[in-house]
Amino acid sequence: MATVIVTVGLAFVGYLATYLNGLRLAQRQARLTRVNQQLSEFYGPLFALMEANSRTYDTWSAKFARPDGRDPFRHETPPTEQELVEWRTWATTVFIPNIKAMRDVVVTKADLLIEEEMPEALLQLCAHVSGYEITAARWDQGIYEEHLSLISFPGRALREYIRDRFTQLKRDQARLLGHNRGAGGNRWTSLIGR
Repeated sequence: MATVIVTVGLAFVGYLATYLNGLRLAQRQARLTRVNQQLSEFYGPLFALMEANSRTYDTWSAKFARPDGRDPFRHETPPTEQELVEWRTWATTVFIPNIKAMRDVVVTKADLLIEEEMPEALLQLCAHVSGYEITAARWDQGIYEEHLSLISFPGRALREYIRDRFTQLKRDQARLLGHNRGAGGNRWTSLIGR
């Protein structure tokens, strides 16, 4: 009788261990799937668009910098008509499409946010885009009184937010995949942390 009880007990313990291990693996796979989706559909595209926009803006700023190194919109001397024409070209060709694409990611993929509430930097981005849509609509009508969005771009806060979350998710992904970064550190941190 004792042998039967031990056998049944061991079988039950084995079943329980198998069940718990299967549950743990299923939860890990679900988490990995979520992290992959967050990276590929939300934080990855935002990171790429933010970096492209930032680097293009830096190029524009350098090209049209005043002798003291500041761009025409951050200077006491107002932009010249030629600088404003160039700005409208760059803005309508590159900057506004980029920030609209960023806003579209935020609006259509908000369910992939890490946070429970929409971060302020993302709300500010959406408002900034709306402000530029008004400005660009006026340009289309030949009205050139305004050249910037009525709402400021949350540059530094947005860039930090996107980089931090992207890096965090890359770390989570590596951990869930069982990759040990070891003493060499996280290669994503070294790639994106300038």
